[in-house]
Amino acid sequence: MKKRMIAFVAAMTVLMVVGGYAADRQKLVWLQWSNEPQQKNIDAVVAAFQAKYPIDIEFDFKPGSSEGENLVKTRIAANDMPDLLTYNSGSLFQVLNLEKNFVDLSKEPFADKILDSFKSVVSSGKGFYAIPYQPIPVGGILYNKKIYAQLGLKIPKTWKDFLANCEKIKAAGKVAVIASYKDDWTAQLLLLADYYNLQTAYPKFAQDYTANKAKFATTPAALRGFEKIQEVFAKGYTNKEPMSTTYDMAQSMLANGEGAHYPMATWVLSAINQNFPDKINDIGFFAQPGDSADKNGVTLWMPTNISIPKTSKQIVAAKKFLDFFISADGLAAYMSVGAPDGAFAIKNVKMPDSLFAATKDAIAYIDANKTAPALEFLSPVKGPNLPQICVEAGLALKTPAECAAEYDRDVEKQAKQLKLPGW
Repeated sequence: MKKRMIAFVAAMTVLMVVGGYAADRQKLVWLQWSNEPQQKNIDAVVAAFQAKYPIDIEFDFKPGSSEGENLVKTRIAANDMPDLLTYNSGSLFQVLNLEKNFVDLSKEPFADKILDSFKSVVSSGKGFYAIPYQPIPVGGILYNKKIYAQLGLKIPKTWKDFLANCEKIKAAGKVAVIASYKDDWTAQLLLLADYYNLQTAYPKFAQDYTANKAKFATTPAALRGFEKIQEVFAKGYTNKEPMSTTYDMAQSMLANGEGAHYPMATWVLSAINQNFPDKINDIGFFAQPGDSADKNGVTLWMPTNISIPKTSKQIVAAKKFLDFFISADGLAAYMSVGAPDGAFAIKNVKMPDSLFAATKDAIAYIDANKTAPALEFLSPVKGPNLPQICVEAGLALKTPAECAAEYDRDVEKQAKQLKLPGW
């Protein structure tokens, strides 16, 4: 009887300890994109954080593109935000009224670790409101290196040379340019990644565009992006069913050599590595060509971000997680499940030797300082209907000039909502 009583007391003690341990742990809810290609990296960071601190993180997944953006805006208006939010940096983030709705991080000890170029696109007033969530995505052309080797193709530095390569690929019976318009946001990449070439031709475009002094329809270098989207379709270089081809299907086509080129940013590399790990180094990257071989460079997106809504009741714990995320331990956990798909917007990060081939190609442009930020990081003006307008260009439903004019009208509505001077 005495032994049974001792065993009972011991069991109750364990339950009390475990129960007390569980009760002492805080919980953070993180509103995160669904189907995020870096999710395994994020899970590794979360696991390392939870092992170090008595704080648990629970994901609340949201869709991407405009549906997810509208969800976030609705929840902000209803004061129904979680403890952490993943969102786009730049103009899309800055329209969320950062000073009113998010916690300023500028006085935190970890603030100095973050590159100023990133802080500038998550700032308002004297504060900044988010940390980088992923490596810096680089926009351009991902290509299948085996196809290039088989056909004896060279990396093109002009649009004319790119089209010549496409012609040879088409003649060999392969898709020259993969179009995945089922996911309409992907239709934008030939336009958005062309910004390096636009800025080279018109250095003040972002400034004049924001001030309503320049338009896509009346600026030849800006119109060029819509022309390129339509040109690859009109010449028969794209796949036959772009409207039924998804982002995931496009990755498969590129990895398996069914298609030679995919206009995209390097954020896709993590997903390709996840689904086709034996093919990841068959993929290379080059800058979207302009009209001059001497002016060849890439368009950079600033990383998506993690912020803390002011409505969180766990702000101190949330700050602790952000600090950990960009610490040496957090980054080591992030890279423990696979090489990053770009350079980080954090100072003094040691990159692994196992970088993907396409990542090395992309970082070479950064090292050579042949870069320009995407327009959405230089101007708060971005019309919400650009994906659909790019699909219209990509299927030749309207002329490039008509698409550019339509986008200018879309932009005007956005600029007026923001009450920008000159509009």
